This record gives sequence, C-alpha cells and structure tokens, in this order.
Amino acid sequence: MSILVSPSLLAADFTNLRGEIDMLNQSSADWLHLDVMDGVFVPNISFGFPVLEGVAKICQKPLDVHFMTVNPENYISRTARLGAMMMNVHYEACTHLHRTVQEIHQAGMKAGVTLNPSTPVSMLEDIICDVDMVLLMSVNPGFGGQKFIENTISKIHRLRQLINESGSHALIEIDGGVQEETAPRLARAGADVLVSGSYVFKAKDPIATIASLKSL
Repeated sequence: MSILVSPSLLAADFTNLRGEIDMLNQSSADWLHLDVMDGVFVPNISFGFPVLEGVAKICQKPLDVHFMTVNPENYISRTARLGAMMMNVHYEACTHLHRTVQEIHQAGMKAGVTLNPSTPVSMLEDIICDVDMVLLMSVNPGFGGQKFIENTISKIHRLRQLINESGSHALIEIDGGVQEETAPRLARAGADVLVSGSYVFKAKDPIATIASLKSL
C-alpha cells in the first residue's frame, strides 16, 4: 500500500481558506486532517464546528478529524453529521475508550485512537482489534511546527508488532514534524498515513510537496 497523506488544516492560511481547500481538492492528498483543540486537553484553541461545517461543504477529500479535547464522546453525533470519515480521540482523554470507539462506529465513522508521546503502545493491547487507526503523536500536541520526537520511530515498530500479533487491521498514522527528512524514515518504519501541516502549506508548491510525500 502506498503512503496516505493527510495535510493538516491547522497550518493553512485562514485568510484564504477556500483557496487552500481548492488546492487540496486538486492535489493527490488522500484525506484532510482537522485538529480540534479545546484549550483544556491541550494548551491551545484551534477551531470548532462552524469551521468544520464550512470546510465539509467544499472539501472533496475524506475528513480525518482529530479531537484534542476532553470528553470527545460529546461530539460524536455532530461529527458524523459533517460526513467525517474518521473520528480520532485521545486515549488519555477517554475514561471509557471502548464505549467511545463503539459509539463512533455506530455513528457510521471509522474510529481512530491517538497516543501522546509519553503513552506506550501497550496501552492499546485490549482495544487494538476494535480500532481502524492509531495516531502516534510525534510532537507534544497543541502547537504546529514543533521538533520531531525521535522515539517515534521505535514506537512505530512496537505498534506494528502489536498490530501483526493481534491480527488487527489498524492503520498507523503519524502527526508532528513530518517533513522532507523525517517522512521517508517514518514510511520505512511502517507508517501508513502521514499528517503534515507546515511542510505542505508553507511550501512554494504545496501540490508538488504532497506528491513527493505520496511517492515515498
């Protein structure tokens, strides 16, 4: 399977949001990654449903919605109404993770679970067969443009081993510091999906940059 690319809207030019979405629609990007931050679970606030609803109307790519919020289960039905393909929740934010994953599936979406850099992949042993994707944060969540955390490479190997041994079909997504130097290493380590923000949206030619990630 070729690498899937999910550009992160967080790095887009919000004064030209329609133009940025038009560019993505024309590109070879597979998904659009949307980071919802509440200022509680992470020390930053990004955007909420008014922006999500506007983007959903004009984006032709499947929506990969990543909730960096407390109580993400409160937003399942509203996210489903957007037509989102994937709803991603943090392991650290869900008291009843299995129930939340079930409810995401019942709402008609794929379910992703995100791990912060300090959360070991072994925490997913009892739910790995129930999720469609695991997102490994390769920076501490909350802000774009951070330095890549090197331990992510060995973490991918551990997660791939868990997926293979359990018979899970979960994809491995990486978010944080994905650029020219790290992307090939992540692909070689076994990542399936790369989230990239600044590297794509700040590029001179974002469409070519997305294509270069796709070609890994």
